[in-house]
This record gives sequence, C-alpha cells and structure tokens, in this order.
Amino acid sequence: MENQSPFLAIQRIEGQIKALLRGVDTDLLEPAEKKVVMGLRRQVVDARLDIRDYELSETRGEQLKCALAAKKRLTKLRTAILVAGIAFGPVDVAQLTAELEQVESWLR
Repeated sequence: MENQSPFLAIQRIEGQIKALLRGVDTDLLEPAEKKVVMGLRRQVVDARLDIRDYELSETRGEQLKCALAAKKRLTKLRTAILVAGIAFGPVDVAQLTAELEQVESWLR
C-alpha cells in the first residue's frame, strides 16, 4: 500500500468493508446493530468522497480544508469498525484500522 494514492487506498478499503458486510444478514440483526452496519456503509462512502475531494482540490487552502474533513471522517469510520463487531473479527478490525491510519497519515 506504500505507492498508492489515498483515493486508491480508500477504494480498496471500501471494497474490503463491503465484502465483509455482505456476509451480514441485516434482517437478523437487532435494531441497534442494524443502525451501526448501515451507518458504517454510509461512512465508508463518505470517507471515499472526502478523500476524492482532497485529491481534486485546486488550492492548498482547499486541500487543507478537505484533509481536515477526511481525517475526521476516517476517525469516525475507525470507531464504527470497532463498534461493528458483528461483521468483523479481531484480525479484520486490526487490519482495517491500520490501513485507515495509513491513509490518514498521507493526508497533509
């Protein structure tokens, strides 16, 4: 993942998260669990869009503003992954968290 852009990395992470969530039958979940899973799906898409905006920024000021928004979203996404233990095992949580932290470190 060293030579990737943040956008390509978050796309790959989004694919991993969606693949893991495909194995979860939301009809069998409690309302609170269902809310967490649905929120996680939205947050990963929003994070991807924030990072896209960061990469497409035309000025440094715009880029800094988008980087701040993307970092906040990535923090929320990491928290949601920790809470969504329904779909993720400990290894998945550790890997996704590390990958998200790497993406966040690329946002300057």
